[in-house]
Amino acid sequence: MQQNEIRIEQRDSVTVLEIQGDITVFSEPFLNEAYTCASNQGAVKILLQFDGNAYINSGGIALLIQLLAKARTRDQEVAITGLSAHFKKIFHMVGITKFAKIYDTLQEALQKMS
Repeated sequence: MQQNEIRIEQRDSVTVLEIQGDITVFSEPFLNEAYTCASNQGAVKILLQFDGNAYINSGGIALLIQLLAKARTRDQEVAITGLSAHFKKIFHMVGITKFAKIYDTLQEALQKMS
């Protein structure tokens, strides 16, 4: 399991959470802290950027769904980029794509969200 590191970067009107490492139930403190920090700084558009090699298990998917639910109550737009083809398919199957758009590249996401 890769250790989590989440960096927050502002790109014009989009707050990018650069997520490195696997997303599991053990990622909850890292993910929640980064999301809360971004929200407290006034983030309205949040992009979750994965490193492409991340492993995301069912606990990690549940965490992402919780984050999307919080964002929805705060009228925040959330999008996702950097997923492997496998996880794009899984996110579609579990319905995450109903609440967050998935983009192939960081550049595409930033362009469409700005």
